[in-house]
Amino acid sequence: MIGDRFTAPADVVRHHLAMQAQEYGPAKWSIGQRSEGIVDRDVDRAVEDGSIVRTHILRPTWHFVAREDLRWLMALSGPRVTQGNAGRYRRLGLDARSFDRAATLIVRELDGGARRTRDQLAEALDRAGFDREGQRMPHILMQLELDLVIGSGGLDGRQQTYVLLDGRIPSTKPIDRDEALVELVRRYLGSHGPATVKDMSWWSGITMGDLRRALGDLGDGVRSEEANGFTFWSRSSADPRPPTARGAQLLQTYDELVVGYTESRFAGDPSSELARGAWMERSFPTGLLLLGDRVGGHWRRTFERDGVRIEAHLYEEPTSATTKAVSAVARRFGRFVGLTPSIEQSRYAASKGR
Repeated sequence: MIGDRFTAPADVVRHHLAMQAQEYGPAKWSIGQRSEGIVDRDVDRAVEDGSIVRTHILRPTWHFVAREDLRWLMALSGPRVTQGNAGRYRRLGLDARSFDRAATLIVRELDGGARRTRDQLAEALDRAGFDREGQRMPHILMQLELDLVIGSGGLDGRQQTYVLLDGRIPSTKPIDRDEALVELVRRYLGSHGPATVKDMSWWSGITMGDLRRALGDLGDGVRSEEANGFTFWSRSSADPRPPTARGAQLLQTYDELVVGYTESRFAGDPSSELARGAWMERSFPTGLLLLGDRVGGHWRRTFERDGVRIEAHLYEEPTSATTKAVSAVARRFGRFVGLTPSIEQSRYAASKGR
């Protein structure tokens, strides 16, 4: 979010390789705040036209992926997600025959460029007498995404739709697995570095052994340094003196600045213990509020009839500078969603005994 901004949703997603999109609305804001002039509806259109795809990849959750990266990245990560789901599939009574039968029925329903919601696809399975009750349906859809049969087709009202990927996502020449690992590490470090090997493994679902081998293959293209008890990796071309963060940022719960890391999350931030503690409080907002280069509090947004309410809970008493910074980013969020923001700022009070 510091430095050059992008002007198209696909450019943002491509830069990050993949962006977690578990919650669709908040995930759109993660794209918007890294761009210049993009509004909420622009991201919807990018999903509708297929320039970005929302699908299960990397981990068993949804991510945004640029069209041209989907096939090679899924070839690398999809089998590991499928392997991780195997026990759940057995408990649900889903086997290769079940998936083949479901795929046949769903492909028939989506043939000819049709878009269908999950409920509509469930009705198609019901008509064919296919058991899709309970958690069978979401796991069937996930596996068909992992098999590159279906992907996101955009919204129908407020409901997500699915489409067939063949003909929508161009076929690409398969790349060697080692080459794909190197590309993943190179792209991750270009958007998320500096980061540790464990951070990369958490984000990608790839083993640390495979990632260390890819780092070795990159050779002089990467560098490492020790800090805060961790070994951080960066691309050698990265500026060792990154631009200074200024102002405020409102990060949604699953923003890449949060879920892109695991062991080094908040490393070196004097507010790290407060951030971790507040995050554990169920009634407290889970969105992170950044002030400059540190976590300064938490936030939530509530859509109302005539606007959007932004609550900012700061770790320190609001000052004129922080009030101005939070107000500025709240207005930017309002422009993104097309609503007038109202802003409430208060001091965060940690729970007793923390």
